Amino acid sequence: MIKVASYNMRKGIGTDRRRRPDRTLDVLCEIDADIICLQEADRRFGGRSQVLTPHLLADHSPWKAVPFGTRAASMGWHGNAILVRKEAEILDCEPIHLPALEPRGAVMADIDLGGQTVRVIGMHLDLSGLWRRRQAAAIIAHIEVSTDRYPTVLMGDLNEWSAMAGCLRDFGRDYHFAETGPSFHARRPIARLDRIMVSSDLIVADAGVHFSPAARKASDHLPIWATLERKSEPGSR
Repeated sequence: MIKVASYNMRKGIGTDRRRRPDRTLDVLCEIDADIICLQEADRRFGGRSQVLTPHLLADHSPWKAVPFGTRAASMGWHGNAILVRKEAEILDCEPIHLPALEPRGAVMADIDLGGQTVRVIGMHLDLSGLWRRRQAAAIIAHIEVSTDRYPTVLMGDLNEWSAMAGCLRDFGRDYHFAETGPSFHARRPIARLDRIMVSSDLIVADAGVHFSPAARKASDHLPIWATLERKSEPGSR
């Protein structure tokens, strides 16, 4: 069983308009997930430097960032990043280029956790419904053409306000949604903008939204999480 989480960390800027990377890390430590997909993990302008610095992760967390190698100072790709336990083995990783009017992207990594391999895709989709559907199609196609097949988790800020339309319907043809709950706005969550989806060979054992005093202040989104286990092979015990 593994625990995963997704968090639009808003570049470390809280609802009090203060940038506090240490507060963001405190929230992640409260969740204590094995794999975390982050959105808005890098600063928007200049060198797009990462908000959770290498020093902060190395000395004050149990995670390391998956190295996508897109920008020297960045953690991820268009703000999308993946954190994994320091003892995890990163088998492969790559950015996914998405069709977009504004800078958007997704990231993919194959992670070995104690002998179990899982594929993780992190994303932050467009504000436009038309572009969200195009981006969902690009992500699904990217997974389908991959040579290797692993149990797959897709996580991120989908920016979809509908209950099960648009890109949600597209993803829902092949993936099951974890019942996490509303995560936006952090002060009064009413929208399920953040989602966790899994392939048919994974079971969502539990899922939810992380409510805590720190989480309500650290970003305008609340983090979501899920505990997953792999389905038993037919005939196995």
